[in-house]
Amino acid sequence: MPVVRIELWEGRTLEQKDKLIKEVTHAVVKTLKIEPQHVIVILQEVSKDHWGVGGERSSKKK
Repeated sequence: MPVVRIELWEGRTLEQKDKLIKEVTHAVVKTLKIEPQHVIVILQEVSKDHWGVGGERSSKKK
């Protein structure tokens, strides 16, 4: 049973998350030739205050 973990910034709509889960599941099903019910997708939302890029918090960048 494959588990796909995706870390992303907070702020996406429920519709965007639904589409992401559906599309990722479809890609795993197609690639591994398994049933969709065997694919787990976990979205881990992270605040820009808790995400750093280039030595700075992402919330400080424009």
